[in-house]
Amino acid sequence: MTTDQVLASLQELSNPAIAEHSARFFKTGKGQYGEGDKFLGIRVPQVRAVVKQYKSLPLPEISTLLHNEYHEVRLCALLMLVTRFKRKHSSEQQAIFDCYMENLDQVNNWDLVDSSAHPILGGHLFDKDRQLLYHLVQSRNLWHRRIAIITTYYFIKCGDFTDTLALSKTLLADHHDLIHKAVGWMLREVGKKDHDVEYQFLKQHYKAMPRTMLRYAIEKFPAETRAQFLAGTL
Repeated sequence: MTTDQVLASLQELSNPAIAEHSARFFKTGKGQYGEGDKFLGIRVPQVRAVVKQYKSLPLPEISTLLHNEYHEVRLCALLMLVTRFKRKHSSEQQAIFDCYMENLDQVNNWDLVDSSAHPILGGHLFDKDRQLLYHLVQSRNLWHRRIAIITTYYFIKCGDFTDTLALSKTLLADHHDLIHKAVGWMLREVGKKDHDVEYQFLKQHYKAMPRTMLRYAIEKFPAETRAQFLAGTL
């Protein structure tokens, strides 16, 4: 089982029309957040089928795939890590976490972040020191900052909101729309578990929030409450 076999399986699934659409969807133009990324044109369920076929690929081989120029190859490698992390014992989870961190700069688009950060980093850090997230959230790298907040999705699902709220507060002044959306999404997830926790956080900070962040955060609120937040009348 080698990287060449994985690459051959993925190449067989490539579709130029889908690749062209994906390049537009993931903003690969000059000056856009995905500038220069390349696509084979493979749908996510097809990538997952390849992951299932090669889920036992050795970690060094997965690391090699993470440095591939094609987006779907990197996604495949990350989903392999996620699959392995969920099934392995703690000693092997440490190795998977280390592999992820060593290749963090290859997690370089929002779908790559969102599919891997919370199951791997969240799963690893849940019962450990989480200072890493407070380092990442200060990064100039957009994807590192998104990784920091999305990692807390794992904690939210376990009923732990502390880091989500702290990191959200740090990111209130962030300039990037993809961070605004991520923070709003995580706050909305907090609200699904405990409405009052989200409501009180928003009541304290909503006037300083970027509009997109606020809209994402209040999406599940009653219409009247949403209107009050948006009008600044709470």
